[in-house]
Amino acid sequence: MKQGFGDRVRYWFDNQMSRGPVALIGLLGLATVVLVVVVSGVVWVFRAFPDDASDGDFIDILWGGLMRTLDPGTMGGDSGWGFRLLMLVITVGGLIIVASLIGIVSGAFDAKVEELRKGRSRVLESDHTLILGWNPKVHSIIHQLAIANESRGRSSIVVLAARDKVEMEDAIRTSAGKLGRTRVICRTGDPKSLTDLALVDPSSARSIIVLAPEDAAMADAEVIKTALAVTNNPGRSEASIHMVAELADPTNLEVARLVGRDEAHWVLGAELIARITIQTCRQSGLSVVYGELLDFEGDEIYFTSQPSLAGRTYFDAQLAFIDSTAIGLVHGEEVLLNPPPDTVIGEGDQVIVIAEDDSLITLGEPGTPDDADLSSRPSESSRPERTLVLGVNRGLPLMLRELDDYVAPGSVVTIIAPAEAPELPVLANLSATFHCADPTRRAVLEDLDVAGFDHIIVLADKEDPDPQRADSRTLVTLLQLRDLSRNGGFELNIVSEMLDDANRELAEVTEADDFIVSDKLIALMLSQVSENRGLTKVFETLFSSEGSEIYLNPAGDYIVPGRDVPFLAVMDAARRRGETAIGYRLAADAHNSALGYGVRVNPGKDEEITFTTGDRVIVLALGKA
Repeated sequence: MKQGFGDRVRYWFDNQMSRGPVALIGLLGLATVVLVVVVSGVVWVFRAFPDDASDGDFIDILWGGLMRTLDPGTMGGDSGWGFRLLMLVITVGGLIIVASLIGIVSGAFDAKVEELRKGRSRVLESDHTLILGWNPKVHSIIHQLAIANESRGRSSIVVLAARDKVEMEDAIRTSAGKLGRTRVICRTGDPKSLTDLALVDPSSARSIIVLAPEDAAMADAEVIKTALAVTNNPGRSEASIHMVAELADPTNLEVARLVGRDEAHWVLGAELIARITIQTCRQSGLSVVYGELLDFEGDEIYFTSQPSLAGRTYFDAQLAFIDSTAIGLVHGEEVLLNPPPDTVIGEGDQVIVIAEDDSLITLGEPGTPDDADLSSRPSESSRPERTLVLGVNRGLPLMLRELDDYVAPGSVVTIIAPAEAPELPVLANLSATFHCADPTRRAVLEDLDVAGFDHIIVLADKEDPDPQRADSRTLVTLLQLRDLSRNGGFELNIVSEMLDDANRELAEVTEADDFIVSDKLIALMLSQVSENRGLTKVFETLFSSEGSEIYLNPAGDYIVPGRDVPFLAVMDAARRRGETAIGYRLAADAHNSALGYGVRVNPGKDEEITFTTGDRVIVLALGKA
């Protein structure tokens, strides 16, 4: 088909129009020049000068015409109808051109704002925390990181997720709490896409946290693919990456380690919840201790290098820290929690301490413990235990295996749930029985004789698509149990599992002091490890049935009750038992949430304490399985 000159002009015009605002502004400028030159040429050719001028300079006419395109008021003083009509043409054309220019600029501005709202611009940050993915844990993680960043000054957190940027920002503003000087920058994109990852530059991040997408059918696969995109990115720098991610299924850990190599640390969420649930059900108040150590708002775990301690013993280090509590040593790549008190600290070794802030980790003159008030009472021997589990979920088999590692032979566990009997693991020390019944019903609980159980675990139904409904059943069960406790005049040791941390405050009316909030605990762990990669081995030891763990032992096993003693004496008493004292719990405050349920972690060495019946000393000790 033959193409005419008009077709080529229209084709050229269409291409220019499609090139964006800059090209459009250029076309308007060209139209302005053409209009002014043509009209000025007509004035010059036909000598249509103003009445007060018999002749005129062409350049002056061009300049005057250009001014009239920009300012219509310029023609107010014109004389001569021919000149006026021609200048009117320029003025009207100028109005059209300026109006078009304003529309183009406004449209370009709106388009840019809309583009920014889509979160597709590149982030130019460094030394920031990068969160890849989105689920309910993100709010707790951001809140904790903001607290950790307070000592750093102005910091930033970057979030990349397949969600609308504005929606993410609104959700964070509503749920993450006050962030201080920490800025949160959100970008919309697929964390598994190399193109989208380039927007947030993972190589320049201080740490990377990978979250499974909310409601993902194969959550672990999404997390592993994201980790693969980060570690195998051809555009990454040679610097090492520090990445932490959660896995739901332990069977995927081997593949995850192949992908992440030594740059990724994996948190097994289901195992973490199961282990803490079992440990805390056997020791009232332990979940408060864990919350204190995992939460940046209180005392947390730090690694510190103190060259002056080289050649001295581990117990010397315990006594030397003023406002911190030593709990272990790092020797090369090996983490030693609660080592023997006479362990010698080597050159280059680090001390693991509990402190309120790393700026408060200082040494002072070590005190001298007095053994006059030390107790010689032997510890109680282990006995078979009775455990009641109300509800079932996918973490139950793991919890039973964990409980089996702790209890004495002959122990029993009774499982009550309005569902089919789950497949139970083979147990060595436990005998398990299952009864199909609804634990929210008062009659069911009364028939169980709950006062005869040493520990009670209330599990949330994680298979329920509505977490609020699942938590409501947990709350009803707790209320029933506490009412039975008050009416019967007996104490119950209850650990419950909440899916939504917002329901924790509601649960406090039950006077229960131990709660396991799944997403919150996992979020705290991810936040801690993202700030300090060395904590991975520390937490692996603390939450395992092997090695040293946290115990709340009777204070009478350490100190003679009724005597005023400094915490230094408690530390010495623990040392003689091969343990590390890190705090205490007062029974008088065990139901007071405002006082941390009586738990005091990292007390001062000279803090005077008077222990009474029911008080506990919090220690790191070898497992009692």
